[in-house]
Amino acid sequence: ANYGPNPICKGCLSCSKDNGCIRCQHKLFFFLRREGMRQYGECLHSCPSGYYGLRTPDMNRCSRCRIENCDSCFSRDFCTKCKTGFYSHRGRCFRGCPAGFAALEELMECVEGCEVGQWSEWGTCSRNNRTCGFKWGLETRTRQIVKKPAKDTIPCPTIAESRRCKMAMRHCPGGRRPAKTKDKKKKKKNLMERAQKQHSIFLATDKTSQ
Repeated sequence: ANYGPNPICKGCLSCSKDNGCIRCQHKLFFFLRREGMRQYGECLHSCPSGYYGLRTPDMNRCSRCRIENCDSCFSRDFCTKCKTGFYSHRGRCFRGCPAGFAALEELMECVEGCEVGQWSEWGTCSRNNRTCGFKWGLETRTRQIVKKPAKDTIPCPTIAESRRCKMAMRHCPGGRRPAKTKDKKKKKKNLMERAQKQHSIFLATDKTSQ
């Protein structure tokens, strides 16, 4: 029987009072909706989230996307939009982008990222362009950008980093010691001279009083 006036039968060629649409009009998609233990057919212009439209000579149907965490798909095995929090990459959905790809946040897609080479060896430990004269310095290593990202909005990872290191030689052979060390010695010498001077004045004053 055709229950045309019933809202559940909108777009149907044939409809059941209990099960809804059985056949749909041309160009519409048949979708079998489930609510608990009950299911009924609907005729839709486009398939709901998690389904894609499959056109066949017999009748167009809504088929479920078989890709995990997919919100809408082009076909059974190719996702076009992932669920919230997941990135789309080659028809699949990922919580984080695969190696070599970077996340494009505004589109929630994985695109080719910045490719860098291997780290170089750590450089010579130095400080103020000197390799001696201090106890601690810095050493640096670098790596080259092998391939720039497809989009300028994706930053490359760091290509240089430094770390604290201990100098191989605390004092420079045959050279002057750092000014800081020299200033300490000078300050100490001045204090000794002042102390000796004050002691001499004290002795002279003491003799006078006697």
